Amino acid sequence: MFYLSVNSSCIRVLRSTLKTTLKSFSTSQPTLSTASSTNPNFVKIVEVGPRDGLQNEPKPIPPPIKAELINRLAIAGMRNIEAGSFVSPKWMAGTAEVLALIDSFPKTGYSVLVPNQKGLHDLLEILSTSTSPNSHAKPPPPVTEVAIFTSATDGFSLANTNVSVSGSLERLAPVARRALDAGLKVRGYVSVVVTCPFSGRVDPRRVRDVSRELVQMGCYEVSLGDTTGAGTPASILGMLEEVAKEVDIGILAGHFHDTNGTATANIMTALDFGLRTFDASVGGLGGCPYSPGATGNVATEDVVYALTGDRLFGDIGEPYGKPAKAVQSRWDVGPVDLVRLAEIGAWISGVLGRETTSRAGKALLARRKREEDRKRKEGAKL
Repeated sequence: MFYLSVNSSCIRVLRSTLKTTLKSFSTSQPTLSTASSTNPNFVKIVEVGPRDGLQNEPKPIPPPIKAELINRLAIAGMRNIEAGSFVSPKWMAGTAEVLALIDSFPKTGYSVLVPNQKGLHDLLEILSTSTSPNSHAKPPPPVTEVAIFTSATDGFSLANTNVSVSGSLERLAPVARRALDAGLKVRGYVSVVVTCPFSGRVDPRRVRDVSRELVQMGCYEVSLGDTTGAGTPASILGMLEEVAKEVDIGILAGHFHDTNGTATANIMTALDFGLRTFDASVGGLGGCPYSPGATGNVATEDVVYALTGDRLFGDIGEPYGKPAKAVQSRWDVGPVDLVRLAEIGAWISGVLGRETTSRAGKALLARRKREEDRKRKEGAKL
């Protein structure tokens, strides 16, 4: 695979290109939209590609490549990026190095996954070392929150963390308290909210109760993960209706894998129900080492296109009777550049030795290539 042969000169070229792009970014990007009572149609997208998207790769990704991915995503307008995790080095080695390499962008928040006290301790040490008055180190990495995770079934929890759901919650409570005391926000994940690879269909009441426990720990947001990607609009709606009996809708987020091609439909269902935050992974990166057959997260490009893609259509090309006003989506995803996202998805997929799985990304890049080919042919005729 290409990423195994990346050398230092390649990295220097990439970072030089990135710095050049940064100069234009700082003056040309629009103001970040925020979800508020004045903008109820703002949808927050949490980019999980650098962490959840890469955790299932068979071989470690070099930290400079991960950092390059994160920086490119920030330039493309992603404002919430999960940068890595402090878990077993088998899955996500080099997070400390990645954090040291990424750049700080205005109005961009970075989070890391911490499964236990050891993971949080490692993160806090990095943050405190850089802020010491006697330290000559660079400013601390721009980490503003941590994520903790559990699941809705004992079977998955035992496979993932070697403890039951109740044991997992007991382990996470002091992690959440310590993170909050350190001034970090805490986000919670609940895996297998629809089906579990070990125990089958999941009772939505289990999802409800686990979500409630995470909120009581201090999680400002709880992301509900369809880890197997088996969810349908009907099953997602039923699960959300149950969870919403005890957890405020505004706290909930959706994390839908696209194993069966239903992730985007599930997002639209959740939007109609009232959710306004969704996790996504550029290029459709991802999978789950404990859920055989589960494919990647829903592609960020596909989500952005589903919510705002009609704005790319332009005016009506062939008027039909009286002039008609084109209907456009009401959703706002902030300053996200869809074309740049498509380019990033193609780039990181190429690094991994495969094609992007984003359908919107493929279509956008194919249309651009067709237009470039047309102009080149026209130029050749002159």
